[in-house]
Amino acid sequence: MPSDSLPLVTNRQARRLLLQAQGLAEPPNRKLDLAGLQDLVERLGFVQVDSINIVERAHHQILFSRNQTYRQKQLARLLEGERSLFENWTHDAAILPSRFWTWWQPRFERERERLAGRWRNWHGADFESYIGHVAARVAAEGPLMARDFGAYRPKGSQGWWDWHPEKVALEYLWRTGVLAVARRVAFQKVYDLAERVIPAAHRGPPPDGQAFRDWNCRSALERLVFATPGEIARFWDALSPAEATAWCHEALAAGELVEVAVEGADGGRRAAFAFAGLPERLAAEPEVCQPPARLRALSPFDPLIRDRQRLERVFGFDYRIEVFVPAPKRRYGYYVFPLLEGERLVGRADLKADRRADTLKVQGLWWEPKVRAARGRTAALEAELERLRRFACVGRVALP
Repeated sequence: MPSDSLPLVTNRQARRLLLQAQGLAEPPNRKLDLAGLQDLVERLGFVQVDSINIVERAHHQILFSRNQTYRQKQLARLLEGERSLFENWTHDAAILPSRFWTWWQPRFERERERLAGRWRNWHGADFESYIGHVAARVAAEGPLMARDFGAYRPKGSQGWWDWHPEKVALEYLWRTGVLAVARRVAFQKVYDLAERVIPAAHRGPPPDGQAFRDWNCRSALERLVFATPGEIARFWDALSPAEATAWCHEALAAGELVEVAVEGADGGRRAAFAFAGLPERLAAEPEVCQPPARLRALSPFDPLIRDRQRLERVFGFDYRIEVFVPAPKRRYGYYVFPLLEGERLVGRADLKADRRADTLKVQGLWWEPKVRAARGRTAALEAELERLRRFACVGRVALP
């Protein structure tokens, strides 16, 4: 159906709906307890894990940007104590609710063949011997790290490894659900058998193909609010666009979905799918939920930022991570934080917690076109830098 004949989601409504779904519309200073943190991760669906530690690691930064009372030990409590969260893979390494484990089992089956073929070609024909050896040791000895395997080499090995082969086997077993991350030590994974990490209540039988497709699409759209089939497929990175397209059309025919026209930041309109009832909700509540006006620095791996094309279309914000761009070719900097002010992305800042100098350094600051560095906005930025300074546990902020 042509987009100009569909119910309209205005650009302001689109921004607010996404911020609300992403946990960025609630008061960021409301006390966050363990139940609230669990609920936040459930709402987001996943929190990406990344090894880069410029101010704080990505998963901590994502949660802190939504609630400034969040502290790192709370996440460790849910992961390592309550076991209500687990680590595995979406489009990248991520923290997920443990109740999703059942829905990950078809992914594990798919990954067994895909990764075995790729890593066998990469690391040699004796790949399976490492897998069997590593799995047996973890089963017999309990939680182990990659460094616990350094001396093992099967006879006749001709493989060449970037990681040592036992580390590759550990990652393969983790990605395929045999092992799980029991905890981390200095950010290094400690692996154990999945049945000793994931609570029994979450280890039910795997769903069939139709149930798996339905859950993936439905749970993705719940968090995306409105989306194309390609965006739905990319959310969990578990289905093809064709599978998501088929689900959308079936759900549309069943009356579960409607088509809407989403207004972009440039005024253009694009057709998308949404759950039935969204047009009526917007008619009854056209202003939706206004997010706090506070200025916040978002992680480069924030789920709001992840889909760059969608971000630019809805927020008019062109963002790229330049970590792997050679320094002379970078437009902004190595690790640049988008700045969210209310419902607008108003700028970006190159920040670094220099712990040796006990300083949060602002190495670069760029406001978006037509955004003025007025006194109030500058004060709001300084307040956010002070919050980040405390969160990163450094003594002062250094502005350029």
